[in-house]
Formats: sequence, structure tokens, C-alpha cells
Amino acid sequence: MDPYAWSIDPDAVVVVPALAVGYALLQVWWPSSRDRRIAFAAGQLLLLAVFVTLLETLALHYLLSAHLLQNVVVAEWAPGLAVFGLAPALARELERNAAIRALTHPLVALPIWLATYFVWHVPRIYDTALEHPATLLHLEHATYFAAGVLMWWPVVHGRWADGVKALYLFAAFVLASPLGLLLALLPHTVYPFYERAPHIWGLGHLTDQQIAGVTMAAEQAIVFFAVFAFYLSRFLRSEAIAGVYRSPP
Repeated sequence: MDPYAWSIDPDAVVVVPALAVGYALLQVWWPSSRDRRIAFAAGQLLLLAVFVTLLETLALHYLLSAHLLQNVVVAEWAPGLAVFGLAPALARELERNAAIRALTHPLVALPIWLATYFVWHVPRIYDTALEHPATLLHLEHATYFAAGVLMWWPVVHGRWADGVKALYLFAAFVLASPLGLLLALLPHTVYPFYERAPHIWGLGHLTDQQIAGVTMAAEQAIVFFAVFAFYLSRFLRSEAIAGVYRSPP
């Protein structure tokens, strides 16, 4: 297949408009702020950017790095923006459900997200999903997105203190980062599917894997550290203010 041909994931063509319509309907009863609406729209545009462009072709036929970029978007960026896009009033309403409260607890949500990430990246499972793009690969992406929603929920809508959220984000980064680092540092390729892929742009398969690993690790360091720094600074600021009020005159 021509690496510059645009390939369209049929799921994205159906799912993204469906999510947009569902979100628009929710705005009738639980309207979000302008910033939250922009965030949700940005998340949906990111999904279209990685599944309805030539990146889809590169991911399915040529480059591990392109596929890992898709994974990062669908497991981290898009669900995070979607969760932020929900109105806090809607989040409180959803948390009336005991199952949702349980699944979005930090000690449940984070392990689910990590397990989803690591299991799908087991070489045999990873290759099998790519060999069955109409079924398993779509299941992979659906579980990534769902797990990403659970992972970001305690940060965006959780009733936890800022210090707890900062610790949660630090744990998420520390526990997830070995995957990207491992791909970047291994002296051999680990996914036979991409070993059999045609070369493109003069990239060797090991170089492609190293680029994928470095990109994944760097992205997680930037995103998680940025949000971690936000909540840590809020926690420290609140502690400083509380200390002023607690100090004797």
C-alpha cells in the first residue's frame, strides 16, 4: 500500500461523531464551560487526526512509532480531554452509581489503565491485534480509551486533595514509563509484525522501535509532569496559606 495514502478507520468515522452528538445532548442538561467544550472538541479532533489520515496507513503497514502514537492519543490524550470536557455537575451525578465510584477510585483506575497498557503491548498479543484490524485492534483501542477515562477521572473529577492527585500522577508516570524506556533501550526488535513491514524513509526496524520508545517516554514525562506540577503547586500553595493561618500571632 502507498505509505502516503490516507486510510480511514471506520470505527473513528462512526465513534467520533457519535461521541460528539452524545456530548451535545448532555450539554442540554449538564452544560460545560467554554474551556471544557473546547477540550472535548480537541480530543475528538486528535482521534480523527490519528485514525482518518495517512498516520493510519503508516501504523497498519509500516511503522511501530506511528502505531504507538495512535496508542498514546487513544489511551492518554483523548480520554483526558474528554473527561475534562464533562461538566462537574454531570460527574457528581454519575458518581451516584456505586460501580462508577468503585471503578474511578485511584487504587482501581490506575491499575486498570496500567494493566490495559502492558497487556496489549505483549508482543504476541500486539501482533495478533494488528493481524486482525477489523476485530481485535478495534477492541484494543476501545479498551485503551475506556481505561484512559478511568485513569484521568480521579484527577479531573475526583474529590481527592491536590496532594493526593499529585502523588497519583507521579505514580502513573513512574509505573508506565518503563514500557517506553524498554522499547527504546532493547538491542533488538520485539514485534515480528513490524519486522516484516517494508522499510520506509530509510528507517531500520530497530531505529523505528527506538523512536517509538523515546517518543512514548518523552510524551509521558511532559504530560504527566505538567499536570503533576500543576497539582503539586496548588497543594503547596494551599499548605502555605494554611500555615499562615495556623501560625500564632
